[in-house]
Amino acid sequence: MSEVRDLLLESANRVFSDHCTRTAMQTAEAGNWPAALWQALEQTGLAAAGASETRGGAGTDIADLCALARVAGSWAVPMPLIETWLAEQMLAAAGMQPIQGPLSMGPVLRRDHVRLERDGARWVLSGAMKRVPWARDASALVVAADTVEGTRTVVVRDVPGVAEDWNYAREPRDSVRLDGCQLSDECVGPIDRGMGRAELFFRGALFRSQQMAGAMERVLEQTVAYAEERIQFGRPIGKFQAVQQQIAALASQVAASTAAAQAAAEANAEGLARFEIAAAKARIGEAVSTVASVAHQVHAAMGFTHEHSLHRSTRRLWAWRDEFGTESEWQAWVGVVAARVGGEGLWPYVVAARKPDLGAPLP
Repeated sequence: MSEVRDLLLESANRVFSDHCTRTAMQTAEAGNWPAALWQALEQTGLAAAGASETRGGAGTDIADLCALARVAGSWAVPMPLIETWLAEQMLAAAGMQPIQGPLSMGPVLRRDHVRLERDGARWVLSGAMKRVPWARDASALVVAADTVEGTRTVVVRDVPGVAEDWNYAREPRDSVRLDGCQLSDECVGPIDRGMGRAELFFRGALFRSQQMAGAMERVLEQTVAYAEERIQFGRPIGKFQAVQQQIAALASQVAASTAAAQAAAEANAEGLARFEIAAAKARIGEAVSTVASVAHQVHAAMGFTHEHSLHRSTRRLWAWRDEFGTESEWQAWVGVVAARVGGEGLWPYVVAARKPDLGAPLP
């Protein structure tokens, strides 16, 4: 781990420890914006970690961003930090000006499409997006819109209609209607220069994988600590072989998930590594059932109370496993790739440092 990454993670842990308190989490789940946390993220530069130095950020590389995402997942950060990074990456790829404040982006569902058409001196959007993270609180939405010529990145500052909704972890996942939304030229990026819907989907899966790995590490830490503290029949329950076996199964899933997340982060250092992202999201999503069920079994009744913090991580794991592709969808995508390279070409493809894009459709 580099010295720069050490400093980034130390700063992030300090900020999250100070601001991701029980009160702050309950306030966020009640639908209130955690302004103090966002202010701290802006003051420490974490909110702009996804931007290059020339764009006012820290110039953090993808490996460091993934490490920060794991820390954010571990602390169950209740705001669109990852989404702000993704939106900034979309703006940078399109050569558009950075935007201050919390951001969100879309579409996040592969079946959603946003159309952009020219109408005289202005541009007009049509279509809708569902499950958009924190659309209600975003300073702007950065959208990959389809035109007759190709894809353009657009910035929507005044969203005409937002229907508020939540995921299982009580994180905002809103529906946005864009029909009739008018944009000026400065809010529309050049044709086919920027991040398309497919790349956004893969990058979203990469960061969700990192967050899930971080949340799993926190679940393991809490479960081991509880097994050492909880006394039953005169000794800690962690001394019983049956409980030890359960925790070992949990730890093995967390170790595999962390390795998959790290491998995907490293593979993306030289460009978008689709296969590694797909494999990581599939493997980590598959581990959620074992990790969450064992953790709650070891914690017993205490782990099911709202007062205990375990649910902050497990509810997010259950929600995040379905975002930017479920494990079954990504497994199917990996299967399509394997079929296209064939039996003799599969191993060389898997171990290759740089893999060609085989054009497999989004899961």
